[in-house]
Amino acid sequence: MALTPRLDLRQQQSLVMTPQLQQAIKLLQMSNLELAEYVEAELEQNPMLERDEGDAPAEGAEAAAEAVIEGTEPTAPEVARDDTFDETGEPDAIELADAREMPGKGDSGLDTDYENVWDRDGPTEAHVDGASLTNWSGVGAGGGAGEPDPERTVANSVSLRDHLLGQINVDLDDPVDRVIALHLLDMLDDAGYIGADLGTVAQLLNCKVERVQATLTKLQGCDPPGIFARNLAECLSLQLRDRNRLDPAMKALLANLDLLAKREFSQLLKLCGVDSEDLAQMITEIKALNPKPATAFDTTAVQPVTPDVIMRPKNGGGWIIELNSDTLPRVLVNNRYYATLSKQARSGPEKEYIVERFNTASWLVKSLHQRAQTILRVSTEIVEQQDGFFAFGVEHLKPLTLRDVATAQSVHESTVSRVTNSKFIATPRGVYELKYFFNAGVSRSETGGQHSAEAIRFRIRSLIDGETVENVLSDDQIVDILKGGGVAIARRTVAKYREAMRIPSSVQRRREKSLHL
Repeated sequence: MALTPRLDLRQQQSLVMTPQLQQAIKLLQMSNLELAEYVEAELEQNPMLERDEGDAPAEGAEAAAEAVIEGTEPTAPEVARDDTFDETGEPDAIELADAREMPGKGDSGLDTDYENVWDRDGPTEAHVDGASLTNWSGVGAGGGAGEPDPERTVANSVSLRDHLLGQINVDLDDPVDRVIALHLLDMLDDAGYIGADLGTVAQLLNCKVERVQATLTKLQGCDPPGIFARNLAECLSLQLRDRNRLDPAMKALLANLDLLAKREFSQLLKLCGVDSEDLAQMITEIKALNPKPATAFDTTAVQPVTPDVIMRPKNGGGWIIELNSDTLPRVLVNNRYYATLSKQARSGPEKEYIVERFNTASWLVKSLHQRAQTILRVSTEIVEQQDGFFAFGVEHLKPLTLRDVATAQSVHESTVSRVTNSKFIATPRGVYELKYFFNAGVSRSETGGQHSAEAIRFRIRSLIDGETVENVLSDDQIVDILKGGGVAIARRTVAKYREAMRIPSSVQRRREKSLHL
């Protein structure tokens, strides 16, 4: 082999991701909050963008993209699809028809000029005709005037630290005890426990351990009961003492919480010296206690989930799926400002900057429109695939993978994964993340089809909820019942699902039912 320089021609293919493509992918996987922050940042730094106040709809905005899916019954065994696309490649109409009946197809154009406007109030929606669900009042209705303001409630609430500081200033007169109490207060964890060693605290403050212990004992009498405990048993005992229920039998039960967790009720009866009825009552009292007393002062504002897609029944049967306009930003490109600056620009860098900002703004508007269309298409396909769930419940949730949706919509699996990431849909059965509808499948024993894992977990819980004291089902019995229903499942799979749902074993459940817990 000669070691001489030479010239070779090679032909290869590579994927080059332009900044515009990277931006489109980034927008696709953002949640509605992240998207709002991103668009707000773009509005601040790009003079060609401006917020659309919605006073006058842009010309052609009424003709926003629409997809139609029609069908008769959700139990139809076969479906036929007819996809029609316009020149841009976006779906113009989608038809889902029963093999017994072919309904008409609804059409709508895609002639909106999205070069200059993105209007979140446009009628971007999809109609799904199939099963209807009764007794549902609707999704997306605004709250009444009498509803409390979460921000105002949080602003007026008292923190745990302030609540305890007020009690420390009243109950502790000695300045040394106050210093120790403030140090212990700063060591409280989120649950209200003291996890540090008292000897370490005494060494740090240069005082005796007995002084720290005495101060801690005083702090344990503060409100809420159970605060400043060092472990779960002490936390529960403090609350029971506040209720005057800390008798010797209860102390013995708290000293053996590990046996209570294992449902070893026969040993607890001997250790506590009570009968079954008294033990059941004691356990009921413990369940009523708060193992994390600090959470009563948790002032973290709970952020409600804002759905990206809204699903509602259609008159005459079926579903209507539409994008939630409240989550879609309204921005447009200021062409007039661009034309004015282009005329006034003199130097080359100024012209390049103006053109670059204009192109960035135009691409952002197109990316927002493409993102909305992709979310709508994927959501429509999920509703079509899981029509049985929306009509009849979780038992009819079908196995579904990213590949199934990607193949049906002619997109890549990664696109479906990004679309369903942190996206929620409001349905008659509640608000769900789009990823919820993707389930692994378990083979049927005879028909060769598959059941979704979520549906099987629901059936296992239903069987266990229907148990009686005389008939507590073991995992093997649950396997036999499921096989009788056409679900081929192993015993270890039943045990795995049961443990994931935090359901104890049949032995422990039998002990609980024997005590009527």
